Parts: sequence; structure tokens; C-alpha cells
Amino acid sequence: MRARGIGPVALGVGLGWLLCGSAAAQKAELSGTVKVDGSSTVYPITAAAAELYRKEQPQVHVVVGISGTGGGFKKFLEDNPKLRTDVNDGSRPIRATELERATKLGVEFVELPIGYDGIAVVVHPSNQFCDHLTVAELKRIWEPGSKINNWKDVRAGFPDLPLKLYGPGMDSGTFDYFTEVIVGQAQACRSDFMPSEDDNVLVKGVEGDAGSLGYFGLSYYKANQARLKLLGIDNGDGQPVKPDSQTVRTLKYRPLARPLFLYVNKAALARPEVKGFLEFYLGNARKIVEHPRVRYIALSDRLYGMARERLTRGTTGTVYATPDTHKKSLYELYGVEGR
Repeated sequence: MRARGIGPVALGVGLGWLLCGSAAAQKAELSGTVKVDGSSTVYPITAAAAELYRKEQPQVHVVVGISGTGGGFKKFLEDNPKLRTDVNDGSRPIRATELERATKLGVEFVELPIGYDGIAVVVHPSNQFCDHLTVAELKRIWEPGSKINNWKDVRAGFPDLPLKLYGPGMDSGTFDYFTEVIVGQAQACRSDFMPSEDDNVLVKGVEGDAGSLGYFGLSYYKANQARLKLLGIDNGDGQPVKPDSQTVRTLKYRPLARPLFLYVNKAALARPEVKGFLEFYLGNARKIVEHPRVRYIALSDRLYGMARERLTRGTTGTVYATPDTHKKSLYELYGVEGR
């Protein structure tokens, strides 16, 4: 497990004020270890929650790793129960193959949405010729067997400039989601690009290459926007849209707006340190997710209420067991009224 500290969000004192009046404050002194792994996109949120929880429960050690959503699910669904993580951070819903493995192993899990994110498509800041790309152009660039290696082959009028691609690795939930909604099949992608499970590595790659094109979680663009150029995405209606809190929350930034998740091993909830951490996490989720140093998009109070209820009741299973669920809102999927 690639365990990390707070790293890119540099929280520390900056989030200390969130502890004041916390509804999830623990009265009992707890101890133990909570093991979390998974998405690099969700990592800043969970890392912030872990740092804050340590101030309330200093004897509880929350270890947060980054293996990508798929890599995290492999650890969440280890053959040996003693080696399994307690929580998996997910930047996509659980896949059918992972669900089958969980059923085979008898691992029950609680699925908890915690926020929204948009996938930012970015280029080098010196790029003056491209302000947006269409979904069709992105597909032609990223699909398996693509021979587009120069910007002049992307669109008429673009310059003769070598195209260098940067994107998440195959264990990343961002990679899965992007390839599914852009290419049409999860993990269907050309192989000649520079991959990394660490979004900070991708930021540096795009920043250092004049002909670059890359994609990763919107929060990493926001944290590095002086070093990158954000592109709008045209979903086919001729109206390019850039991701921000409004376009992502309302799903106008199609098809690259998505929810983020925690997957919790139900058996681990019997341990007070695990349940306490997750109650704290959800009780402070809005403030953590929206904090300028975390830079994600919060759910509505109704949706957070639903998530807390799922945790309290230990409601197991996923609402993403059928095809095309990424086209539905969280309200529809979880049966929550309102917006």
C-alpha cells in the first residue's frame, strides 16, 4: 500500500476550524488502525478527514493509500481477510467483476456517495489554438489503435505539433470512467500514452510539454491552474462547457461529471474506530469537500442525510448493478426526493 500523508492538499491548521462544534465528535477514547486505499481523486478528501479525525481521536491511525480505484478494490477484496482494507475510495462505482468477487468472498459492503467531481481535460498553457474539444475528437484521439500523434490530425487548422498524451493508469477509476463515456468501453484505450496513478505526476507531465493533452480530476486542475489550460468539452450540441461547481453538480458538463464514493467493508463497521471515523467523515463531509484546500463539489444535505442513514443502517450493495446508470442522477439512483 502506498500510504501517504496529507500531501497535495496541505491541510494542517487550515482545516482545524472544522472541528469546532463537530456533530460527530467522539466522547469515548478510541484506538486502532483504519486501512483505506483506492482513488487518487478521492484521496484529498479522505486524507483531510483522516487528519481532522486524528485531532479528535489521536490514538486512531487512519492509513490512506493511493492504488487507484481498481487497485484499491483488489486490496478491499483480498483472498485473505486479514489483508483486506476497511474502506476503498472510489472515483467510479464498483464494477460487475468486482461485485462478483465480493459475492464470491462473502464481502458485504456499504456504498456511500461523498461528493462530485469533473474530469478536467487540459493542455499546456502556451496552447493558443485549442479552447475546446468535442467528445468525437477525444474518442478519435484516445481509442485503441489511434494513429493521431500530431495536433494537425485532430482538427483542420491546428498546427503541426507533436501530440503527447498523459492520463491515469489502468488501475484508476478516472481511467475507467473516461474510457467508458468517451471511447464507449471501460479500459478500451490506446497504449502509447504516459500513465500514472498519481495526478500530480500528470500535472507535471502536461506542464512540461508544449504539445501535451491530459486528463485528471478537476480538483488537481484547480490546485494547479496557473500551470495548465483547461479545455471546454462539446458533447455534440455545439456548445462547449467547462467544468466548475455548477456545471458538474447539474451534470451540464457531460459526459465527464461524476460522483465519488466510499466503499466500506460491513464487517469492519463492528470496530468502533472504523465506525467512528466514518461517522465523523460524513458528519463533516460538506465542509471538508468544499474547503478551498480540498476543492471538490459537495452533495446536497438530502444526499448526505441518505449516506449517513445507509451507514447507520449498514445498508449493503450497490445501486450501480444495471447498465447506463452513469446517465442517472444520485437522487434517482438512491431514491432521494428533491434536488
